[in-house]
Amino acid sequence: MESLYDAILTAPFPQAKLGIRINHDALCAIDFLDPNRDDLLPTNLVAREVARQLMAYFANPAHVFSLPQATLGTPFQRRVWQALCEVPSGAPCRYGDLARRLGSGPRAVGGACRVNPIPIVVPCHRVVSASGLGGYSGAVSGEELDIKRWLLDHESRL
Repeated sequence: MESLYDAILTAPFPQAKLGIRINHDALCAIDFLDPNRDDLLPTNLVAREVARQLMAYFANPAHVFSLPQATLGTPFQRRVWQALCEVPSGAPCRYGDLARRLGSGPRAVGGACRVNPIPIVVPCHRVVSASGLGGYSGAVSGEELDIKRWLLDHESRL
């Protein structure tokens, strides 16, 4: 059976593995997969570079990603994703603050974060609600929120 992924990596958090998908020599998706799934060595040079940069980030939360991206989204979603990349590691912001900066509303920003196809690289985990953690990857509890907590804690060590 052929894999949907160009690499599957063990992450430093126990809740999931990372499935990397490449399209036309660019990163198009990072999915959170069952942690019991087998790893898959990168099948091409771009997947190898994505894996290398993810491991660099896990070793040093100040790592800045520089990867070719092939993500699909509305113009608004793309504006939000670009703004997310400007949020510094270790300095989370609130949905409302990001929304004001973009001339939008917090729910719209949250919706764009929810459909972000390349979490971690486009750091939607750095956006929190006014009353707490907020959601992550469409979830408001469970393993996804544990991943968000891990990522924020990892970056808080800067």
